[in-house]
Amino acid sequence: MKINGMFSVFALLILTAIGAGAADLVNKSFFGNLAVDGYDVVAYFTEGKPVKGTKEFMVEHNGAVYRFASDEHRALFEKDPGKYLPAYGGFCAWAVAEGGTAGIDPEAWTIFQDRLYLNYNKKVQATWEKDKAGNIARADAKWPGIVEAKTK
Repeated sequence: MKINGMFSVFALLILTAIGAGAADLVNKSFFGNLAVDGYDVVAYFTEGKPVKGTKEFMVEHNGAVYRFASDEHRALFEKDPGKYLPAYGGFCAWAVAEGGTAGIDPEAWTIFQDRLYLNYNKKVQATWEKDKAGNIARADAKWPGIVEAKTK
């Protein structure tokens, strides 16, 4: 979502709260329950870049709809979703490391040790990447408590 000013913060909070309401705690759009804003999670690994998925190639997983750029990518995901799912339910990895959740920009991403991490924007991503291993350790420790708090 590319909206400026206070409205973007308000919209982010609402969309994050809506996306975090489900017991599976997956970051989803309000309209269509799209994960990763409709981007193909397999493409991050196979293409090395974000690629928009299409309505033609979709899978529902844990209450979220994942879109893919090709039938091949959809099949790869269906075979092993855990390999391609973003960390922390697709919420911003930096926000989780800080003890909360936030939406993401699909263009702000990193694959580290075969895991996809998404961030709120590229500025946040640059901060997060300064200590990936440390931030991941902090996020891994905080994630169970976040899930518990948001799924009560």
